[in-house]
Amino acid sequence: MKLTTSWHSPRLDQIVNISRWGEVGTPFLMFPTAGGDAEEIERFLVIDTLADYLADGRIKVYSCDSVAGRVMLGQEGSPEHRMRVMNQFQNFICHELVPAIRDDCNDPAIEIVAGGSSIGAFNALAALCRFPDVFSHALCMSGTYDLERFLKAGVTEDFYYSSPVHYLPELEGDALEALQRRFVLLASGRGRAEDIDESWRVASLLGEKGIPNRMDDWGEEWHHDWPTWRNMLVRYMVELAPRVDGD
Repeated sequence: MKLTTSWHSPRLDQIVNISRWGEVGTPFLMFPTAGGDAEEIERFLVIDTLADYLADGRIKVYSCDSVAGRVMLGQEGSPEHRMRVMNQFQNFICHELVPAIRDDCNDPAIEIVAGGSSIGAFNALAALCRFPDVFSHALCMSGTYDLERFLKAGVTEDFYYSSPVHYLPELEGDALEALQRRFVLLASGRGRAEDIDESWRVASLLGEKGIPNRMDDWGEEWHHDWPTWRNMLVRYMVELAPRVDGD
């Protein structure tokens, strides 16, 4: 069962669309690619790929408009404006979307799995690293993680706290300890338009900070495209949403 809703976000000062598929199960927040909307994963057959998991009640899939990605892709406003929207988008996720997901699940403390491809992988990693009290796992496929090169401007405070590759090296104390109880699954091909080195750099950074992670190299036959990501989901959903004993 699909449900689509929207509301005006005070943090983003615009309407944001939210879609949900499934009735029960582990909440799985799938971030769109850079310019995608809440229904992108349905159009590109991700929901079809996950049909058995949805039918079995093992997952509920949520997605939202890629507000920050659209601003970045369209070079909207100044670099400072784009960095501020990145920060506000992450605050929207934690303080608006997460409470809505928990309310929909009838569980005020349920933990959420984050996932995404390309810029969606960045958002999944950022969500888990910034809010480890909310997100338990991140599935990051063919990720683009260092966005500073797209800005051509100095790093603002908004950007620093939005970008895991910038703040993780200095992270210590309780925030780091919370992350060390979480798990990041990184995967990338080496085919057309892929840059697997980005994923390896993130894996190395996470490892240096003692944050559990795994990096899978899918090889040269897998490209930066939806068929790759659908196949990755088929493989990794077994780990992220295992059957309960007796199923």
